[in-house]
Amino acid sequence: MIKEALLGEFQHEAENTRKLLSIIPDSALEYRPQSHLWSIGQLASHISELYNWYDVTFNQDSFELSTYKYDKGDITKVSNILEKFEANVKTAQEAVEKSDESQYMNVWSMTMNNEKTGANLERRGCLLAGSVSAAGAVVAVVAPTVRNAVPVAAVRPKTDDVGYQESDHIRTYYDLARV
Repeated sequence: MIKEALLGEFQHEAENTRKLLSIIPDSALEYRPQSHLWSIGQLASHISELYNWYDVTFNQDSFELSTYKYDKGDITKVSNILEKFEANVKTAQEAVEKSDESQYMNVWSMTMNNEKTGANLERRGCLLAGSVSAAGAVVAVVAPTVRNAVPVAAVRPKTDDVGYQESDHIRTYYDLARV
């Protein structure tokens, strides 16, 4: 019963994240709002990678970050980021589907060099936190950054600001966030 509720939330957040990632134009991937901040491509890749953590969360009692190998992949095209996202979402969903509900209340933690990095969480809380983190990161960071990088294509129907042409299938990030 808990699993079905978690899967519903997971699927809803993954769908919203998918929608937002899919409207990023390739030409915006290298954009950085400031030189010291991650590019849109790096942010989108990081959000896609979060779904890669579900298997570890549901099958281990802790996650040792020092041994984790992050591979951002080829972030030169949105299609590559979406491919990574879809693969990680599939793996994450399978991990949740195979998970044992009797283990959901067990404590899970994240460590770095065997030092605890934060509060211990129940496994079920990790799933919700992961979904909310990914969706929140897209809405709070990626969507406004895309808006700044590509104000015409992502938000408003004029073409004189940057020269991007309007696309009928692109909606504002506010609309997508409310879905």
